[in-house]
Amino acid sequence: MSVHAPVDNVINSGGVLIVGAGLAGLFAALKIKGPVTVLAAASLGSGASSTWAQGGIAAALGRDDSPELHARDTEIAGAGIVDPKIVRLITAEAAARIEDLARLGVPFDRDAKGNFVLGREAAHSRNRIVRVSGDRAGAAIMAALIKAVKAEPRITVLEGLIAYELAIEAGRVVGVYAHPVADKAAPVFIRADATVFALGGVGGLFEITTNPPQARGQGVGMAARAGAVIADPEFVQFHPTSIAIGRDPAPLATEALRGEGAILLNDRSERFMAAVHKDAELAPRDIVARGIFREIRAGRRTFLDATKVVGAKFPQAFPTVFETCMSAGIDPRTNAIPVAPAAHYHMGGIATDEHARTSLKGLWAIGECTSTGAHGANRLASNSLLEAVVFGARAAADVADAANETAAAAPLPAVNDGQPSALAVATLRKTMTMDVGLERNADDLGTALSAITKLEATNIGDPDMRNMTATAMLIASAALNRRESRGGHFRTDYPNADSAQARRTFVTLTEARATAAHAVREARAMTALQAVR
Repeated sequence: MSVHAPVDNVINSGGVLIVGAGLAGLFAALKIKGPVTVLAAASLGSGASSTWAQGGIAAALGRDDSPELHARDTEIAGAGIVDPKIVRLITAEAAARIEDLARLGVPFDRDAKGNFVLGREAAHSRNRIVRVSGDRAGAAIMAALIKAVKAEPRITVLEGLIAYELAIEAGRVVGVYAHPVADKAAPVFIRADATVFALGGVGGLFEITTNPPQARGQGVGMAARAGAVIADPEFVQFHPTSIAIGRDPAPLATEALRGEGAILLNDRSERFMAAVHKDAELAPRDIVARGIFREIRAGRRTFLDATKVVGAKFPQAFPTVFETCMSAGIDPRTNAIPVAPAAHYHMGGIATDEHARTSLKGLWAIGECTSTGAHGANRLASNSLLEAVVFGARAAADVADAANETAAAAPLPAVNDGQPSALAVATLRKTMTMDVGLERNADDLGTALSAITKLEATNIGDPDMRNMTATAMLIASAALNRRESRGGHFRTDYPNADSAQARRTFVTLTEARATAAHAVREARAMTALQAVR
């Protein structure tokens, strides 16, 4: 049942509240046995990153594959800081979750015998990507889940509400404060026995991203502002091949194209990745993204050429990419596709355990707003949808224990009804792109922290901007403190990995602010010294 934002200022969820309506949130809602309320900022499916996922779901289903091999590939891609217990848990449960989705009606690609058609993507040693119509896995999975949710009377969907702050009573999360999309001056308190964050990532904090506009780190920011421990925020994955046609968000040229044999060329027709890594276009994403970035920085354009390996099959094999290219006047059957790196996935997020519990009592978290330890410093392709369903199921099982806990009423906080200025948002996105992007260094990160601190202070009255700046500060401060290069985090002033730093980051917002304050003081002192000289 879907309803639009209510007029009453207090809502009792009647049990479990799930904040976010992407794959993780809807899958968890279907797995929970009791009453569930799902909070969605937009109509179901329209604002979820899951809908845009093209490649598919990784699962060891082939005869030559195993969960152990899948786990090994994941650990290698994760650059030394993957949590092995979590990875083995996810890969072992993958087959069962694929079957769950199939029973819900997801039309996975199958061969004439009914077996799953398995594709390969970068850094996988086996064909293990379960797809739908080549590049429509996300949309097809979400369509099936939405249909199932709408048919389930125990699930209530509240559309048009944006959560902006956690409600806490006696040290326990008891729900969230939210406001209608168009009216921040009309906040509501949604009470819950158990609250599950299933919010998206942080891509929208950067100028070029493949994520929906809503994915600006609100979940991480809300949890951090309430005192939650955040893990690995410095690790941001840039997808190497967004389609460079000037759109925001940038459409995606799925990695599956490179899995099929598509090659990267610059405008000199040079296949540049062969000189960068032994696996060329199928190297880990961070390496491919930096290879493309350096070509662009050198003044060259970059292209993905699938004319020989896909060619005339494009409309059937990769319909989403084909339609996007054609809408921009590019026929990928005969022409190479212009590409550029774009912020795509956050390996960091709210720290959770194997049951999806956060450090805050009463709060669970699933999906991209979390950091389970499964991805380490660099996510293996198509592991994100897998993680979402595995932990969606695990959270659903765990919140059952909270069903009898009573949530106390909490007063509605004052909220500024002003919108963050377009200039403030644009400034933050530019700062993150220029100074906290694909390649980082101490000076740029210090500049970023100074800018973020100023933006936070000048937009203190806006709840959404507070969450955005909190997340940006966590990313930039952790990047400054990690004086090495690893996975999705690359420092030009520390270009090599340091074995002494082969560990995960766990940080609070208070600690991140202390790092920022120190960086700002150092920058001011250096400016004063240069002025004297």
